[in-house]
Amino acid sequence: MHPWVGRSFIAVLPLALLLPTVRVSTQSIGSPLDCHKTCVCASNIVSCSKINLTNVPITLPQYTAVLDLSFNTITKLRAEWTPVTLDRLHSLLLSHNGLTFLSSEAFVNVKKLQYLDLSSNGIRQLDEYIFEPLEHLEVLLLYSNRISQIDRTAFSGLLSLQKLYLSHNQISRFPLELVKERSRLETLRLLDVSSNRIKALSLNELMALPAWIKNGLYFHNNPLPCSCELHKVVARWYLKELSSATDFRGSHTCLLPGQQKEKIAIMDLNKVYLNCTEVISMDKIAYLEQSLVLDCDTRERNMMKSWVLPGNTPVSPACKTAVMRPDDGSLQIGPLKAEDSGVYTCYATSESFNETVYVTVMVFNSTEIGGLENLKTAYTTLIGCLVSLVMVLIYLYLTPCRYACCPGQGLEKSDPRDSLHSSTVSISHAHVEKGQDRVVGGGFANKHGAFLQPKDQLEQNGRLNPIGEEEEEWQRDTRERRRSDAESVSSVCSDTPMVV
Repeated sequence: MHPWVGRSFIAVLPLALLLPTVRVSTQSIGSPLDCHKTCVCASNIVSCSKINLTNVPITLPQYTAVLDLSFNTITKLRAEWTPVTLDRLHSLLLSHNGLTFLSSEAFVNVKKLQYLDLSSNGIRQLDEYIFEPLEHLEVLLLYSNRISQIDRTAFSGLLSLQKLYLSHNQISRFPLELVKERSRLETLRLLDVSSNRIKALSLNELMALPAWIKNGLYFHNNPLPCSCELHKVVARWYLKELSSATDFRGSHTCLLPGQQKEKIAIMDLNKVYLNCTEVISMDKIAYLEQSLVLDCDTRERNMMKSWVLPGNTPVSPACKTAVMRPDDGSLQIGPLKAEDSGVYTCYATSESFNETVYVTVMVFNSTEIGGLENLKTAYTTLIGCLVSLVMVLIYLYLTPCRYACCPGQGLEKSDPRDSLHSSTVSISHAHVEKGQDRVVGGGFANKHGAFLQPKDQLEQNGRLNPIGEEEEEWQRDTRERRRSDAESVSSVCSDTPMVV
């Protein structure tokens, strides 16, 4: 070989090796934008849709505000897809491209984006802080992908995000932290996680969310297990007329327990399946002297609110028992009176939406709570009756007898005057002393009777003892006296006499 030919071959070889690299680099960067043959450029709008692009065109004008790259074959969005900063770009459309890779720096040069469409692609995961530069982004479309993993910091930095579409993916966990806790997106008012693989919901936390969040919280068409708690949540959203429930009534389904996993409508659980209790509108229940806070739970955020009291009386600053809180528009009422029962009306208005919220308040007397309190009173009365009866029986049968007429003290049992009942209940102590004096003192049967005070002349049943009458009359009236005394022993619980 001639030396000159060898030197030429060595010099050309590095250039030949560089050609594939240049070709690959060109393919990764893309071809220059052609607004005449391939793309349509109308003022600040650049549309390169459906032209079989594999990369984003280069040399995009810096004044571009809308860039449409949908329906192409761009599988990777690299960091260098736009080498220059596009400060005016507010809408980027990349749907139907088969995207599987998003660089962690893919959005560094388009920080002013407000609308980003990444739907209908092949994205499988969202890495940490992937969207952090997009602090002005308001709408993010990620539906119809294959997303199964979402880093908890993936949506960090989206300070202006209002709508997030994650439906038709493979998500198995409900991202409740996006609308709750410290990492909550403050401006988010629509979160769509429908048609995923979510099998569990934190129902109590969902119920505690304000209505303006629940109005845009879509979770229908997920394999949720049927339960009465789930029925209660969805039914209350229907009663509140929340869009997330009413707009997809037929899609709110659940799976019945069993091997077949039959899918039924959640609203049918109160009929023949689980026999759940029918959910009705909730009322506020309170008692006298209590205070209540009535929420004007509207379906829109930041609305102007005003309250009207029962009787169509507007709330005024002069009213001290009904005060509207300036922070959230709720109404604090109390201390409550019986006449405070009724319907309280909240009128909420905004530039594009008006809503009326009704809250029914029922004020009960704390001493008239209902059947439970009446039952307590009945039990208390019954126990009092039983205790009184036991005390009477103890007094009748267990009290030691101190008189000669007691059984076993020498008197005949046939003598009607030695009855234990008559000696302890019917005959007073004064009668016993008079009877003993007659036996011991002969004719001086009434020597103690002349000195009795009027208050000592009363029997236990409140009748006056006969003073100054003959002994024969006293003995002749023994039967009548005993019958009247027996009538004095009556039940302490009723008006029907109980004769012992």
